[in-house]
Amino acid sequence: MQLTIVNGSPRSGKSNSGLLIELLMPLIKEKNEVTIIHVESFKSADNNVDEIVKADMLVLAFPLYVDSIPSHILYLMERISENHRNNNLIIYAIMNNGFYEGKQNHIAVQQMKLWCCDNGFVWGQGIGCGAGEMLPFLKKVPLGHGPNKNLGDALEVFATNINRQNSGEDLYINPNWPRFIWKHQANRMYWIPKAKKNGLKKKDIFKK
Repeated sequence: MQLTIVNGSPRSGKSNSGLLIELLMPLIKEKNEVTIIHVESFKSADNNVDEIVKADMLVLAFPLYVDSIPSHILYLMERISENHRNNNLIIYAIMNNGFYEGKQNHIAVQQMKLWCCDNGFVWGQGIGCGAGEMLPFLKKVPLGHGPNKNLGDALEVFATNINRQNSGEDLYINPNWPRFIWKHQANRMYWIPKAKKNGLKKKDIFKK
């Protein structure tokens, strides 16, 4: 089976979506002919759609944007609808968001399912990962252990369904890490430094 994985991160370099793909690859590589395509913009969607629609199975990996699918991935989905050649195309999706709760991704999952329904595609399964910006800090933690236990368990189920071309229940996962510690660390190690990098002060983050 031809499996195409779309890295839908708008970042040109390292990304959380790319990291999730790296973690998934060893679990599916041996049983599928895998192609990874990075679609980071409208232009790259146009450039790659002909290759993408050749797939028997498609995995879309992308970050959540305003509780929804990023605009360039919505555009790619429109192009796939216009050009697809396989009504039995199986769609899987793995998305991440900056909130702690993976359930925050449920609207985007429903959008994907409606798209499949409109086009006659087969919905395989979706994973919604919370605390996406925490992923790079956990690269050395084995999947299925410690803070990565839920992620490892979810990817095992996800990969099994891909390898068997099955559908499965959508999974929403949080890190195995106390929420209050995550919040403190996220503010100190990510949000506040990012604000300063963009010329803001700590108090500006909390303005309403």
